[in-house]
Amino acid sequence: MTHASPHTAHDHRHETDGAGQAEILDLDAEVLAEHTASITASLPLKSGPRHIVDLGCGTGAGTFALLARFPEAAVTAVDSSAHHLRRLREKAEAHGVGDRVRTVHADLDAAWPELGAPELVWASASMHHMADPARALRKVHELLAPGGLFAVVELAGFPRFLPEGAPEERPGLEERAHAASDRHHAEHVPHRGADWGPMLTGAGFTVEEARTIDVNLDGSRSEAIGRYALHSLQRMRGTVVGTLAAEDLTALDRLLDPDGPHSIARRADLAVRTERTVWAARRS
Repeated sequence: MTHASPHTAHDHRHETDGAGQAEILDLDAEVLAEHTASITASLPLKSGPRHIVDLGCGTGAGTFALLARFPEAAVTAVDSSAHHLRRLREKAEAHGVGDRVRTVHADLDAAWPELGAPELVWASASMHHMADPARALRKVHELLAPGGLFAVVELAGFPRFLPEGAPEERPGLEERAHAASDRHHAEHVPHRGADWGPMLTGAGFTVEEARTIDVNLDGSRSEAIGRYALHSLQRMRGTVVGTLAAEDLTALDRLLDPDGPHSIARRADLAVRTERTVWAARRS
């Protein structure tokens, strides 16, 4: 995502704000690193893959988790954002794994590039951005080596950061912002929140596992969580600015003022709450 994240921050198909997207993808990778590592560790693989394809790789959250989990593997990282791929390449070189990473710049809604026959394909927070998901699933099925595994990872919408009743001057602000954001995404990203199980089966896969993982991280775990919340809500503001009540928008802007006393990054009750769903599907 790729993640780029669960929401508009993870839209790898548009580069209207490449640097801003890359920053939030990097924060997403840092905050959710333990969860990503646990997902890669529990994939139902019969043997360690030697070739992995990361579809909609963003700045490399999945790529680097997979390289760490499978030390004998090389990863082909595919994204439509040249900016994200440059960032991923720089990180790979800095971490000494540049020889294990191939980056491919491609729009997967158009013609697919040659990607070999990987034993594992990973798509985190990227499948819901496809214009024609059924076509993309068929392409992955054709791509995979016989017996290969396709892992689809999706976040359940936009993370929550505030407790119930916050902020004090506008209780319920976050839920109202989420409702407005969900309406926006229902129109513009209709496959967000989809159940990929039936679509995977329809594309010829055998779904071996579908599980949902709760994410609930206390803000005190990492200073990155405050920055993650700030950048995420800034992204959300862009989609809800036209529909939120003026009082809600004022309260949201107080949360988004990084230097103000009400900044979300300064709150002691900050958390990251969401769900990640993982589908592991086999090509027979």
